[in-house]
Amino acid sequence: MNASRLLRGIGAHATITDDGFTPGAYILSIGGAEQSHVDMARPQDISYEYLRRIGNVLDLAAPAGEPLHALHLGAGALTLTRYLQATRPGSEQAAVELERELLDFVLAHLPLPEGTRLETVIGDARESLDRFAGRSFDAIVLDIFAGPDAPAHLATSDFYAELIALLSPAGVLLVNVGDDPPLAFARRQIREVQAALGTGGMETAGDVAALAQRDMFTGRYPGNIVLGATRFPWPAEWTQQLLAAGPHPAAVLTGEDLDRFAG
Repeated sequence: MNASRLLRGIGAHATITDDGFTPGAYILSIGGAEQSHVDMARPQDISYEYLRRIGNVLDLAAPAGEPLHALHLGAGALTLTRYLQATRPGSEQAAVELERELLDFVLAHLPLPEGTRLETVIGDARESLDRFAGRSFDAIVLDIFAGPDAPAHLATSDFYAELIALLSPAGVLLVNVGDDPPLAFARRQIREVQAALGTGGMETAGDVAALAQRDMFTGRYPGNIVLGATRFPWPAEWTQQLLAAGPHPAAVLTGEDLDRFAG
């Protein structure tokens, strides 16, 4: 496959091409930069490292195979939507995407698996939250920005508090943060999420963890750090299971270790 479409809203071309390795697997690129990878035959196989880490947390969010109610902010190629349908059939999902043309392009060339229950919303991630008032989610995934060029209104404790308020009591918020050395933006986002958990009477219960390749926490390399926020203490067994699941070498920072990194 070699498909292309101009996204007029951002003035860049989106392309979908074969990944060159796995039959039936494709890469979505925007403006020449790879954005998402999808294996249409085996959507439970996630290629990108940070998405694999998010998938590993989603595996822990409920007993195996149990459907989740999930909200995706930033659609991309809907890799995680497909993953949840494959691993937790019957999951009720919603996806918010700013670029209508991108979502239409992806769905036209990479259709969702039969039975996928997905509500799609076109709009700004924060402005669209009113649509979900009164609902609660077992998982919310924010995968929109990278580095200090992130939209300011999506990188604040106020926004994270709005997302946390939409979590079910056992729910988890997952935020992908891409950054370059010395990771000042990623460190600030950890503090913003921690501040968000300090609102609404959750000071003694909410918790934050950071997941990445071990060397990311030296601050010397560019890459992605996944933040996980819960309305309950981060389970020690989750840390051990995530370290075992990889991708390796894996690190999960919590508590004082996370505070030292964020500071």
